Amino acid sequence: MIRIAIVEDDKNTELLIRDYINKYALESERKIDITSFGDGDEIVENYKMEYDILLMDIQMQFMDGLTAARKIREQDPDVVIIFITNMAQYAIHGYEVNAFDYVLKPVSYFSFSEKLNRAVERMKKQDRQYLTIALDRGLKKIEISQIRYIESQGHKITFHTGSKEYITLSFTMKELEKKLENNHFYRCNKGYLVNLEYVEGIQDGCAVIADDRIMISRLKKTAFWEALTNYVGDTVN
Repeated sequence: MIRIAIVEDDKNTELLIRDYINKYALESERKIDITSFGDGDEIVENYKMEYDILLMDIQMQFMDGLTAARKIREQDPDVVIIFITNMAQYAIHGYEVNAFDYVLKPVSYFSFSEKLNRAVERMKKQDRQYLTIALDRGLKKIEISQIRYIESQGHKITFHTGSKEYITLSFTMKELEKKLENNHFYRCNKGYLVNLEYVEGIQDGCAVIADDRIMISRLKKTAFWEALTNYVGDTVN
């Protein structure tokens, strides 16, 4: 299922694009779910990180498409954005929000379907996995492969990546261990879940991850060694 959001304040254009998407879905034999928003502020206020493609008008009454896209990019770095505009000079600013492409009004089906198909192909190549967590200012989608280790202190969970730390109360370590069991994460002690991809070695009873040293509990030592050895063996083979 492909999830597309149309953000367009002109009802006739919105209906035309919806018809084009349905026609494309029939021709390509794809299942597509469509959600419509009448202005940029509507999608920003109600944004959910579940859309694959955003078809966004640039000129809208309350919040223009570029402003809306900037706000969405703060939460969602990977949704495919295609701008819809009647003035090409506006579309060149799309690089600021990593826009995929733009469609000029009046929209023709041939041009639209070609660009939509390229966007779908781009989606298929983005074989990334994400974990959505609740932060103080809303939701955040973290790419799982960027998580080096996860730390638990009381009810507070901290995700350590190469550049940032994200603190949440939305999970327990037990839940995370279950969610990430197929992503090469391993519990080295009660309070730490580490990504084996980032373990550079074991020193003085600790897993070495960049400048950090994470203690491996006595009860976990043998099993952690086995998990790390198996992971290294799999990546080499």
